[in-house]
Amino acid sequence: MNEERASEYGGFGSEPSTPLEYLERIIASLPPGDPTRSELIDLRSNFAEQEEIISEARHTIEKLDEVIKKVTSPANRIGTYLGSPNKETAQIVVGGSDYYCNVDPRINLSRLKKGTRVLVNEAYVIVGDLGYDLSGPVTKITELLGSDRLRVGMEHGMQAVVLQRCQDLMKETLKVGDEIRVDSNYRIAIEVLNQSKSEEYYLETVPELPWEKVGGQEEALSAIKDAIELPLLHSDLFAKFQHQTPKGFLLYGPPGCGKTLIGKATAYNLTRQLKEKTGEDMQQFFMHIKGPEILNMWVGESERMVREIFATAREKRKEGFLPFVFIDEAESILGTRRAGRYSNVLSTLVPMFCTEMDGIESLNEVVIILASNRADLIDPAILRPGRIDRKIKVDRPDREAAREIYRIYLSEDLPYDPELINRTGSVSQAVTHLIDKVIEAQFSRRDENRFLDVILRSGKRDTLYRGDLVSGAIIASIVERTKELAIKRAISSMQEEGISESDLLLSLSTEYSENDIFPPTDIVEDWLKLIDYDSENVVKVSPVRGNERPAGESHVI
Repeated sequence: MNEERASEYGGFGSEPSTPLEYLERIIASLPPGDPTRSELIDLRSNFAEQEEIISEARHTIEKLDEVIKKVTSPANRIGTYLGSPNKETAQIVVGGSDYYCNVDPRINLSRLKKGTRVLVNEAYVIVGDLGYDLSGPVTKITELLGSDRLRVGMEHGMQAVVLQRCQDLMKETLKVGDEIRVDSNYRIAIEVLNQSKSEEYYLETVPELPWEKVGGQEEALSAIKDAIELPLLHSDLFAKFQHQTPKGFLLYGPPGCGKTLIGKATAYNLTRQLKEKTGEDMQQFFMHIKGPEILNMWVGESERMVREIFATAREKRKEGFLPFVFIDEAESILGTRRAGRYSNVLSTLVPMFCTEMDGIESLNEVVIILASNRADLIDPAILRPGRIDRKIKVDRPDREAAREIYRIYLSEDLPYDPELINRTGSVSQAVTHLIDKVIEAQFSRRDENRFLDVILRSGKRDTLYRGDLVSGAIIASIVERTKELAIKRAISSMQEEGISESDLLLSLSTEYSENDIFPPTDIVEDWLKLIDYDSENVVKVSPVRGNERPAGESHVI
């Protein structure tokens, strides 16, 4: 049958599949002179054009169908991969909700890492691996919970959250206070940020500072040495008497009198004593914290910083360091919970500080040292026994104490005026002569040394002189000014020069002339407390400025 049809169409071996092929075979079967052949050829041309148009239309419709399918199909979701309960199922979190879902066979489930982003279709099937997110919230670790979980939060009012570590963080050594980046669902810790660690921010290097380098504070040093050295040297006797060693100190007194220096000396000497007693290679970790640095406008941020400071100190103790928490200007953050700008902060910061201090057993764990110019403003809850056990007054140096401080700064290895050395006989005698002269000039009760006139309620008039306001910082500044004068003279003369008596006396006069500035305030009693003067019975204060002071200038309380 097929063969007969093939012979009918000119002997082709297969049936035509399109009308155009039928037409071509009919044309081929007609003789060349047949008039119908030319008409069929024209018809074939029209068929070919129409078939091409239909093919292009069909291709365009297919493209439109693909576009319509794309714009009408549901969007894929992005989730966070949490793990695989079995070989065919994955646990993911999408928008805060957990799902057990299937995995596209083309995805290798064993290569998915905990914490990576995955692409999820409308049936909640994992169809793609997007890797780790490159952005996300940043928070700080507040507690390590085993090897795979972290506690974070308590920042800016946020509640605490427990996170899992991502697969790449499982072997990382993390610490409390480290900043980490988490996924958008707040389920996985993804990355620990490269940062200068928080404890390094407060860290201050303690130089070699034996007790002998702290001059003019014999009573304060004796009280501290009794508190920290005796329990170490006679631990058996302390245990026999069941005596509790102190864990906190308060250094209070006027500014510039060596509170910070004593704190550093305590860190150096206590660490040295422990090193000698235990034989361990122990180093001090001195955290110098300025009180105002902790105050923060965000709710809960100041409390978080206090927790972080103590957590860092405890962590460093586990690492073999002896941590010292030295808080300068303690009254600014541990003041009485009175009304004021930061009353809301202080009402929670002081209890937080008390709680952290209660968690410290002894000075063998963490040593807490507070320094303040206004100890009367510190909250009594902080200063009670059991928290701050020793309150040590750092007084202004008297004549002999000032002499001792001058001798520390005017060491014999400094260059001195050759004529002075020849006149006195030796460098040691020259230094003694200089110190005698400057002490006499500084502490003499003469008119040019008058600084402040004070009238009491009883009518008594008292005068404060420059020697009443001396401090270790002033002495150090006088010596530095002296060195500067000697250096300038050596540069100008191009000869070997040294410290002379005139340099020292001129520096003394310049130091006080620049600092004879009485604060322009009506709250004179605050300033009087800084100079260790009882302000309860004071009714009038008048600064003395020589002939330049107007006769009517005074400050009345």
